[in-house]
Amino acid sequence: MNSSFPKKINIFISVDVPTISTYFNAHDPAPLYKRQLSHQFEQYIMNSVTNAKRFSVIFYKLKCSSEIERQYTQPLMYAIKRHFTEKRALREAEFRRYKKRSFILLGLSFLVIVLCHGIFPLFLDSNSHFQTVILTGADIFSWVFIWRPIDTLIFDWNPHLKDISLLDKLSTAEVIIVNTSKETEKKESVMFAVQQAG
Repeated sequence: MNSSFPKKINIFISVDVPTISTYFNAHDPAPLYKRQLSHQFEQYIMNSVTNAKRFSVIFYKLKCSSEIERQYTQPLMYAIKRHFTEKRALREAEFRRYKKRSFILLGLSFLVIVLCHGIFPLFLDSNSHFQTVILTGADIFSWVFIWRPIDTLIFDWNPHLKDISLLDKLSTAEVIIVNTSKETEKKESVMFAVQQAG
């Protein structure tokens, strides 16, 4: 089952003058490295890592065919990593709010239980059947009341942590530049021929 999920995920990005502008918000007048990513480009990156698991390693593979295009790689990667660093910071703030709300709700639930089991018996006659009905109802009510906060605290942490981990990987992923220029291909073929001859 684990073999179906890749340990290494490559995000392929073509860096050329006609397409690089499509990676950014067309209405953003900031310099290239500070621009907002376009929604389509962000969706492409997020769709590329849908199969990422805890131990998956993510690489950005940038395809360039000239030195001019290679000059765009650094500002492009700075913009991408800055974007996901900001998203990670927002997600971490949301997670902190979630934990605070959950613990407050759990504390209030325990307070309701203490009130139900500590104060109700003081006002009821211990020999009455009515007391048994009220205390049994208080037991049921308190368990129903506390179930949701406990469920939230135990089972809802993982999606938050998974998102934060993924955004962290996207903001710190290694960049590999793949040069597809004809000059590079010629150099590689010459080096291969020399190695074969030796």
